[in-house]
Amino acid sequence: MKRIAVIAHDGMKAEMVAFVKDHSALFSNSKLFATGTTGQYVQQAGLTVKKLLSGPKGGDAQIASMVAEGKLDAVIFFRDALGKHPHEPDVQMLLRLCDLHNVALATNPSTAKLLVLGLEAQMANE
Repeated sequence: MKRIAVIAHDGMKAEMVAFVKDHSALFSNSKLFATGTTGQYVQQAGLTVKKLLSGPKGGDAQIASMVAEGKLDAVIFFRDALGKHPHEPDVQMLLRLCDLHNVALATNPSTAKLLVLGLEAQMANE
């Protein structure tokens, strides 16, 4: 079972929910984690998700900690690249730790689709 974290900035939450619904076969067969508000939306879409704190209140840092501890296989983070975010240092830490610990990371829907296809193929071969 894959362990996947999903995060979306406010302007990207609807897109994340649509993405999760489109790939519900993978997500329903994975252990799913999310920052607070994103997790609420994903839960309303019918999936089971472990909700952490909201991003600005430490949720991004919690997911970064999970990455550092080897507790995640992938992170999908739909970022609003044009917005200003008070928790940007936590976001940068999360991205850096994904690189450092070689955890698959997608920061936009196109890359996330490729990541999901790769995870599905990997699961089919296990």
